[in-house]
Amino acid sequence: MTTKNKYKIRFKNPHTYAILIFIIAISCLLTYVIPSGEFDRKTINDREEVVSGTFHFVASEPSGFLEIFRSIPAGLISGADIIFYIFLVGGAFGIIHETGAITNGVNAAMHRLGKNGKLMIPLTMFIFSLLGFSIGLAEETIIFVPIGIAIARAVGYDAMTGAAMIIMGAAAGFLGGMLNPFTVGIAQKIAEIPLFSGWEFRTIIYICILIVGIIYVMMYGRKIKQDPTKSLVYDLEQEARHISKNEDEIGRFTKRQLICLVLLISAICFNVYGIFKFGWSFNEMSANFLLAGLFAGFIGGLGFNGTFDALIDGMKSILFGALIVGFAKGIVVVLENGKIIDTIVYYLTNTIQDLPASITVGTMFIIQMILNFFIPSGSGQAMTTMPLMVPISDILSINRQMAVLAFQYGDAVSNSIFPTSASLMGGLAVAGISYIQWVKFIWKLLLIWVVICLVGIFIALALGY
Repeated sequence: MTTKNKYKIRFKNPHTYAILIFIIAISCLLTYVIPSGEFDRKTINDREEVVSGTFHFVASEPSGFLEIFRSIPAGLISGADIIFYIFLVGGAFGIIHETGAITNGVNAAMHRLGKNGKLMIPLTMFIFSLLGFSIGLAEETIIFVPIGIAIARAVGYDAMTGAAMIIMGAAAGFLGGMLNPFTVGIAQKIAEIPLFSGWEFRTIIYICILIVGIIYVMMYGRKIKQDPTKSLVYDLEQEARHISKNEDEIGRFTKRQLICLVLLISAICFNVYGIFKFGWSFNEMSANFLLAGLFAGFIGGLGFNGTFDALIDGMKSILFGALIVGFAKGIVVVLENGKIIDTIVYYLTNTIQDLPASITVGTMFIIQMILNFFIPSGSGQAMTTMPLMVPISDILSINRQMAVLAFQYGDAVSNSIFPTSASLMGGLAVAGISYIQWVKFIWKLLLIWVVICLVGIFIALALGY
């Protein structure tokens, strides 16, 4: 080994937590640079809003070095209801996953679809999109990618088709986000607007996104079926052997597992009903998911100890996403304690106040899309950016729902191409597909999705959404 190779410097993407602590540190420094200021606020329909034209400077309150670290526990406390909701949902999902209900249920459905190649792509993408917009399916897609590839190959497609119908199916639902508690739910809570309000318009955009995605993947699959040499992963297909091996690993889908899936679906539906009928928030939703998870564990045959072991394992799996909310909230804590968040909003709005509202909202979308590279967690990005976007919307007389929409689309649309996305890179890793191959396949679809999102945002603005 040469000295040059031995000491070759390799760039590694910085850890998300490291990025957030760095931003907290920068925020502390900004409290010494940016003058403190405040807007007057008034309460309208139980919602606190910024009063335009009332900004005034106040005595400076800079944050010291220790505030970098004090802000993190303060952020964890401030975002406790959201953090524990994520933990409990993750725990309930862990229990149901341990019963084999989700894995065997989806695998059994895909196995049957594999016998009808024409229906396999649209139905598989539709199923995973349902999981995407209801429970925010992301990293869990990694489990299903190898099965999707095996079945795709069995009917004449390639690994790219199999991986895409899983990853992009879930991505379409995540982008729709109608009932996604980790992105839309958190953003709307911060914006102080009714939970999952505006789902009707989001559903229309979701349908457009999903249809375009299905057509795109089907067109690629048909091309590969006609001429396998046109596959972007042709070398990988040449090496692939013993496809039936993965199919043999599909477990039997039992009646107990079916009941567990029914419990999960019922919990989701019950929560949606409670939100719109009784105004439920994260506390009630957490309790319902926990109850459904415990029942599923007992019915699924895990026993008392097995059920609670699975609950803990599920919470462990969601630890990254849950705690990142507290770290992101720490940024807001520093900005609020230093009383500079309103100053930042004041100068930002002065810069863009003469621009058309459509350009302002479009800029919000682009900013959120770029930030997703550095903060790939949707919940973390919501906690970081929405406290800034909401008052900007108030001052410029833009409905807060538009700020949520810009965040939601900007965050979700880039998950399928940014290498900082754990679910994407994990899925590609188990598929054996390189990142470059994936980008070659997906970039056109994502460009179309970006256009759909922007058009949707402009239409929503014109309709007074």
